[in-house]
Amino acid sequence: MSSRVEIDSSDVIKLVLQFCKENGLQRTVQILQEESNVSLNTVDSIEQFLSDVNHGRWDIVLQLASTMSLRQSTIFDLYEEVVLELLELRESEVAAQMLRETAPLQKMREQQNDRFKRLERLAAKTSIPDPRELYEGMPKDKRRGAIAQALVEEVDEAPPSRLLSLIGQAVKWQTGTGMMPKTAKYDLFRGAAPDEAQLAEENVTTITTKITMQGKQHAEAVVFSPDGQFLVTGSSDGFVEVWDAVSGTLRKDLSFQQEGKFMMHSKAVLALAFSRDSELLASGDQDANIKIWRVSTGECVRRFTNVHDQAITTVCFSRETTNVLSGSFDQTLRVHGLRSGKTMKEFRGHASIVQCAVYSADGNRVISGSNDGTVKVWDSKTCECLNTMTPPPPPHINESTSTPAVSAVFLVPKSHDLIYVVTKSSTLYQMTIQGQVVKTMSTGKREGGDFIAGIVSPRGEWLYVAAEDNRMYTFAASTGKLEHLMEVHEKDAIGLAHHPNLPLVASWGLDGTIKLLKP
Repeated sequence: MSSRVEIDSSDVIKLVLQFCKENGLQRTVQILQEESNVSLNTVDSIEQFLSDVNHGRWDIVLQLASTMSLRQSTIFDLYEEVVLELLELRESEVAAQMLRETAPLQKMREQQNDRFKRLERLAAKTSIPDPRELYEGMPKDKRRGAIAQALVEEVDEAPPSRLLSLIGQAVKWQTGTGMMPKTAKYDLFRGAAPDEAQLAEENVTTITTKITMQGKQHAEAVVFSPDGQFLVTGSSDGFVEVWDAVSGTLRKDLSFQQEGKFMMHSKAVLALAFSRDSELLASGDQDANIKIWRVSTGECVRRFTNVHDQAITTVCFSRETTNVLSGSFDQTLRVHGLRSGKTMKEFRGHASIVQCAVYSADGNRVISGSNDGTVKVWDSKTCECLNTMTPPPPPHINESTSTPAVSAVFLVPKSHDLIYVVTKSSTLYQMTIQGQVVKTMSTGKREGGDFIAGIVSPRGEWLYVAAEDNRMYTFAASTGKLEHLMEVHEKDAIGLAHHPNLPLVASWGLDGTIKLLKP
């Protein structure tokens, strides 16, 4: 069963109508109902509404009815009853004014003239009206009861302030997942805290949660969803599992996982990537197969079989989610069309394993890193190699005999031409896509501390790198200074992933654990 919820556009309009009605914007309600052809036939309480009709609280009833779309017969009965009861109370002037000025009674004049003229005659009488003549022999309480029943058939009950209630629930959920900062003031329209720019990102320093893979299995790839809901793992036994991004518990609210029908490959899953809207997940495996999943249902919506000659190392969706990019042990990158189900493009030029690949922020370039020690910038449309750069080796490495492999390449947040390059040494670089080194960060270790993976925090204030000594090193992006280091795994570290909004890092290794780190 799908966990996806369809929302009718008319329900959204009703939320706005209710908000306008509750805030006295009657003209807005009227115009919106006319333009949208959607009416707000709701009351806070059916029981109270019935009581108002049966007790003749016509000021309340008419105000509510004015925002509803009711059958003509019901409207005529309602307004006729109000006029008759006014006459019984000897309020003939008010009754006559209603006959002259209210739209429903003027419509009665056009469509049921005899009925209208009777009301006019009764209103014009100078003598005290006889209730039997007014109500034509039917007791007043029965007339009210009949009108109440007719109204209830056309009216639904809805709790008050639904729009504000839903916004409140959304704010609570987004705050919990980190999509919204925990701040006293928040600009709901802009989607930002007023002083967000002044708030510093926190540096993660503490392991708070540990996920342990079953048996001797371990995670080969881990990724957070862009909306902050999910943490997805791809394991050495081919399982793709969805976890709560914050608590680290398996998401049993996804029916396919509750039923044990997990997303799976026949071989180890080595690469994962989400689409920008968090709807689709790409997974690449050891047999060079790629599967595209709809995360809400666990359904495989597209398969690409044997798209490389060797295992896949990296996958990435295009900005428009029309293509998926893959890199491989076979030294190539390829682009596969989600609609066609075919491989469309190939990038050739690396002399060793492609370790990582990303699209530029505008989608016009592909940037890849390889074990051959180079970073290449490609035209994403023509596959032309626009630039090849080799990060300079640390001073203790002889450039003529060894060039460190590139472990990771990722974009500098809010920059169009800056990237971070992590090399299999104790050094990482901030570089332009033209190849100029802007900043160098290093632990200074000569042996046993080569970097194998790296990530940047969402706003770019912190850089985290995993090293072969099973430690995580933290650098301040502004200064390049090493601010923190800690041992994270007992056995070889494999990779790092950062939550899109929260100060939350996932680290995974050959010890079979995924560890979540917070400040």
